[in-house]
Amino acid sequence: MMNEYEFENYLKKSLSNSISSQNPSNEVKNKARKLSPSYFNDLKEKLLMKYEDKSLKDVMDCRSCRTSYGDVLKITKKEKINFNIVDNNFKNQINSNLKLLPGIGLKTEENLKNKGYMTIEELTCHDRYSDVASKFIRNMAELSFSELLDVLDNNKYSKKCRDNIIKCISLTDSENFRFMDIETKGLSNVPIILIGVGEIKNNKIISSQYFLQDYDEEASIIDAYLSHLDEDSIHVTFNGKTFDVPFIKNRCRYNRINANLDLAHLDLMYFAKRLWAKDLPNCRLQTIERELLGIEREGDVPGQYIPGYWDTYKEKNNIGPVVPIIEHNAHDVISLASFLDKMYRDVN
Repeated sequence: MMNEYEFENYLKKSLSNSISSQNPSNEVKNKARKLSPSYFNDLKEKLLMKYEDKSLKDVMDCRSCRTSYGDVLKITKKEKINFNIVDNNFKNQINSNLKLLPGIGLKTEENLKNKGYMTIEELTCHDRYSDVASKFIRNMAELSFSELLDVLDNNKYSKKCRDNIIKCISLTDSENFRFMDIETKGLSNVPIILIGVGEIKNNKIISSQYFLQDYDEEASIIDAYLSHLDEDSIHVTFNGKTFDVPFIKNRCRYNRINANLDLAHLDLMYFAKRLWAKDLPNCRLQTIERELLGIEREGDVPGQYIPGYWDTYKEKNNIGPVVPIIEHNAHDVISLASFLDKMYRDVN
């Protein structure tokens, strides 16, 4: 139990962590300042001065590229990455998960294993489950990776076996992942101003970003993004099932673009909550970066300020306000690859 002196010091320390206290710490004051609108107005003015009379080509690796809808600005960034999905013999793990068969739950699986039926393959000799086990094994040999994800995700007991969805990525080629993030003018029925997509190639992650320089280019940046996709592509996002992919689908309809975005999809937000929620203050992307990967971003612009920054870029014909938006998006794309790699190592 704390004595009076210890309690007084504890109280002072606790109160100093609140901006509403009489004596907040310098760290708390600085943090509050960086969350205020005035801070981001000041930052925007500094960016306008810093990048006056400069183009994006002066400060980034970018070039114009042709799409079916016109030219678009492509920004490219390459980084080395330790992305190593080692073999985990996942097919054998699936074979041991009897709950994947219809009619088998936790108790039934336990009873079957107690009787010596340790795998689905062994159940092909069981009086009751031989037919469904044989059919499952035949189907598994023919499933695409996307179909396998559906089997694992739609299983009645998938929440108890959630790690399997991360473990199964050993069954696909790392070059099939498309780490994707978008920046928009708002939350719905507004243009996409930036699409970033990262791909793993030869121990590097290559991010390609397509930036909206004017409203009439939205179809072009979407088409440029779609050129990275094929039937084997796997979307890897953070809240992309709820936001990014539906948003792109909506803008495809608006721009009359025919596109298939119903691809295999790993939304890492759900797995982050499953794996790390108890160890983190929250499961925001940048919190995970800071707490688990030791990455602290500087000069980042929160999402609510991005539309205003892009508007100022257009009004002033000055790239300053969009430089941190492009950098923010590239960081997000590259972080997704690091997250997936860490998740895979954690669950294995």
